[in-house]
Amino acid sequence: MTENFIAVNNINLHYVDHHSDGPVLLLLHGLTANAHAFDGLIAAGLNEHYRVICPDLRGNGLSDKPAFCYTVEEHVQDILGLISHLGEEKVYLGGHSFGGYLAYYIAVTYPAVASRLVVLDAAASLNPKAAEMLSKSLSRLDITYHNFEAYIDHVKKAPYLTFWDPAMRSYYRADVEDLPNGHVKPRSNLMAITEKSMALAAIDWPTIIEQVEQPTILLNALDNYTMGEPLLPDELAKDTVAMMKHAQYAGVDGNHQTMLYGAGAKETVKNMVGFLGI
Repeated sequence: MTENFIAVNNINLHYVDHHSDGPVLLLLHGLTANAHAFDGLIAAGLNEHYRVICPDLRGNGLSDKPAFCYTVEEHVQDILGLISHLGEEKVYLGGHSFGGYLAYYIAVTYPAVASRLVVLDAAASLNPKAAEMLSKSLSRLDITYHNFEAYIDHVKKAPYLTFWDPAMRSYYRADVEDLPNGHVKPRSNLMAITEKSMALAAIDWPTIIEQVEQPTILLNALDNYTMGEPLLPDELAKDTVAMMKHAQYAGVDGNHQTMLYGAGAKETVKNMVGFLGI
């Protein structure tokens, strides 16, 4: 694994390269996440099959955090620049949550760059309580913690973390910056997250999704996320699959977060490999 920076679309974009001789699989993380969100999939063997590339989206991780410019199109131009930098004309494209919506958008508006889509828990519509459910993941932001262990203690109390996986530690370590006094603070901030959320809400996703031509698999986390319900009920996931011409559905263990770790990660990787091939 190497960590890299490129200058693209007026920002410095950070990405993680899990080297392999396999085809490129570009994975895009969720709204408040970072490039290490997929470390659980790597631990489950994903890059035994693919060269997995995971960028920090603008405003997240080690990528630049401009004061504005968080539209869906700005994110997409960053990703297109990364694909060009990698010397690839076409990649397998995947995304979790917010990253899944970016994958749909790229597939429709720039279809030449994506041969197949792997979407994790992103659909034409989510649980009607989604905004309130996702607010639980925002509680860690814009807070300074005494040290990294205090931060870990805080995140472990989240209702959606039903178990702890070693791969989660590298994800949460990348989530915070170290301050001179030994304190830590999450790298993402609520201002950027709010702008991203508003940009996402401005898109007519059913219209976008029904135009997806590429073969697609939608992986749906079956377990409860918060408030005693899954973030993406399976009936809504299946409705989304039915909108597309060449799509299939697979349910996996875990919730919206834990589908990326432990048993959920193993199922997710198995479904990815079965769909994409080697």
